Amino acid sequence: MTFSDRLARFNRRGPNQVIRSFAGRVAPMAVVVHRGRRSGRRYRTPVLAFRLDDGYVIALFYGAERDWVRNVLAAGGCTLQRAGRQVEATRPQLLSGDAGAALVPAPVRIVLPMLRVTALLRLWDAA
Repeated sequence: MTFSDRLARFNRRGPNQVIRSFAGRVAPMAVVVHRGRRSGRRYRTPVLAFRLDDGYVIALFYGAERDWVRNVLAAGGCTLQRAGRQVEATRPQLLSGDAGAALVPAPVRIVLPMLRVTALLRLWDAA
Protein backbone atom coordinates (compact mmCIF):
# COMPACT_ATOMS: atom_id res chain seq x y z
CA MET A 1 0.00 0.00 0.00
CA THR A 2 1.46 3.35 -1.03
CA PHE A 3 1.71 6.40 1.21
CA SER A 4 -1.11 8.14 -0.72
CA ASP A 5 -3.30 5.04 -0.23
CA ARG A 6 -2.66 5.08 3.52
CA LEU A 7 -3.27 8.82 3.73
CA ALA A 8 -6.50 8.56 1.73
CA ARG A 9 -7.73 5.75 3.97
CA PHE A 10 -6.92 7.76 7.11
CA ASN A 11 -8.62 10.89 5.73
CA ARG A 12 -11.72 8.95 4.72
CA ARG A 13 -12.20 7.74 8.29
CA GLY A 14 -11.13 10.91 10.12
CA PRO A 15 -10.68 14.41 8.75
CA ASN A 16 -13.07 13.98 5.81
CA GLN A 17 -15.95 13.50 8.25
CA VAL A 18 -15.25 16.95 9.70
CA ILE A 19 -14.41 18.60 6.38
CA ARG A 20 -17.62 17.30 4.81
CA SER A 21 -19.61 19.29 7.41
CA PHE A 22 -18.53 22.62 5.92
CA ALA A 23 -17.17 21.78 2.46
CA GLY A 24 -19.56 22.95 -0.20
CA ARG A 25 -20.27 26.19 1.62
CA VAL A 26 -16.78 27.74 1.63
CA ALA A 27 -15.01 27.97 -1.74
CA PRO A 28 -12.79 26.43 -3.03
CA MET A 29 -13.81 23.52 -0.78
CA ALA A 30 -16.53 21.51 -2.45
CA VAL A 31 -18.29 18.17 -2.26
CA VAL A 32 -18.55 15.82 -5.23
CA VAL A 33 -21.78 13.84 -5.03
CA HIS A 34 -21.53 10.65 -7.10
CA ARG A 35 -22.83 7.09 -7.31
CA GLY A 36 -20.79 3.93 -6.93
CA ARG A 37 -20.18 2.08 -10.18
CA ARG A 38 -21.16 -1.28 -8.76
CA SER A 39 -23.12 -0.54 -5.61
CA GLY A 40 -25.17 2.38 -6.91
CA ARG A 41 -24.69 3.88 -3.46
CA ARG A 42 -24.53 7.68 -3.17
CA TYR A 43 -21.20 9.09 -1.97
CA ARG A 44 -20.06 12.57 -0.92
CA THR A 45 -16.36 13.28 -1.39
CA PRO A 46 -14.76 16.55 -0.22
CA VAL A 47 -12.41 18.16 -2.77
CA LEU A 48 -10.84 21.47 -3.76
CA ALA A 49 -12.71 22.68 -6.85
CA PHE A 50 -11.56 25.80 -8.64
CA ARG A 51 -14.08 27.78 -10.69
CA LEU A 52 -13.51 28.34 -14.40
CA ASP A 53 -15.65 30.35 -16.83
CA ASP A 54 -17.43 27.22 -18.05
CA GLY A 55 -16.91 24.72 -15.25
CA TYR A 56 -14.46 23.55 -12.60
CA VAL A 57 -11.10 21.90 -12.17
CA ILE A 58 -10.35 19.62 -9.21
CA ALA A 59 -6.85 18.84 -7.98
CA LEU A 60 -6.45 15.07 -7.50
CA PHE A 61 -4.21 15.02 -4.44
CA TYR A 62 -4.40 11.22 -4.13
CA GLY A 63 -4.14 10.52 -7.86
CA ALA A 64 -6.56 9.65 -10.64
CA GLU A 65 -6.98 6.03 -9.50
CA ARG A 66 -9.37 6.84 -6.63
CA ASP A 67 -12.80 5.21 -6.70
CA TRP A 68 -14.64 8.54 -6.66
CA VAL A 69 -12.74 9.68 -9.79
CA ARG A 70 -13.56 6.40 -11.55
CA ASN A 71 -17.21 6.77 -10.52
CA VAL A 72 -17.45 10.30 -11.95
CA LEU A 73 -15.72 9.27 -15.19
CA ALA A 74 -17.95 6.20 -15.61
CA ALA A 75 -21.14 8.20 -14.93
CA GLY A 76 -20.10 11.03 -17.24
CA GLY A 77 -20.58 13.63 -14.51
CA CYS A 78 -21.57 14.39 -10.95
CA THR A 79 -23.19 16.98 -8.73
CA LEU A 80 -20.82 19.53 -7.28
CA GLN A 81 -21.74 21.43 -4.12
CA ARG A 82 -19.61 24.56 -3.85
CA ALA A 83 -20.03 28.03 -2.30
CA GLY A 84 -23.56 27.17 -1.19
CA ARG A 85 -24.63 26.19 -4.71
CA GLN A 86 -25.36 22.84 -6.25
CA VAL A 87 -24.20 22.42 -9.85
CA GLU A 88 -24.59 19.55 -12.27
CA ALA A 89 -21.19 18.92 -13.84
CA THR A 90 -20.67 16.90 -17.00
CA ARG A 91 -17.99 15.70 -19.42
CA PRO A 92 -15.31 14.82 -16.86
CA GLN A 93 -11.84 14.81 -18.33
CA LEU A 94 -8.54 13.83 -16.73
CA LEU A 95 -5.77 16.34 -17.33
CA SER A 96 -2.05 15.94 -16.78
CA GLY A 97 -0.49 18.04 -14.07
CA ASP A 98 0.87 20.60 -16.56
CA ALA A 99 -2.33 20.98 -18.60
CA GLY A 100 -4.52 21.10 -15.50
CA ALA A 101 -2.20 23.39 -13.54
CA ALA A 102 -2.62 26.08 -16.19
CA LEU A 103 -6.30 26.28 -15.17
CA VAL A 104 -5.85 26.83 -11.42
CA PRO A 105 -4.96 30.09 -9.65
CA ALA A 106 -1.23 30.95 -9.61
CA PRO A 107 -0.65 30.29 -5.87
CA VAL A 108 -2.19 26.83 -6.24
CA ARG A 109 -0.16 26.18 -9.39
CA ILE A 110 3.04 26.69 -7.40
CA VAL A 111 1.99 24.29 -4.64
CA LEU A 112 0.76 21.40 -6.81
CA PRO A 113 4.23 20.03 -7.71
CA MET A 114 5.28 20.20 -4.05
CA LEU A 115 2.27 18.05 -3.18
CA ARG A 116 3.08 15.67 -6.05
CA VAL A 117 -0.22 16.30 -7.82
CA THR A 118 0.12 14.72 -11.26
CA ALA A 119 -3.50 14.87 -12.46
CA LEU A 120 -6.53 17.12 -12.28
CA LEU A 121 -10.17 16.54 -13.18
CA ARG A 122 -11.91 19.00 -15.50
CA LEU A 123 -15.71 19.30 -15.30
CA TRP A 124 -18.07 21.46 -17.38
CA ASP A 125 -21.28 23.11 -16.20
CA ALA A 126 -24.27 21.17 -17.51
CA ALA A 127 -26.19 24.38 -18.25
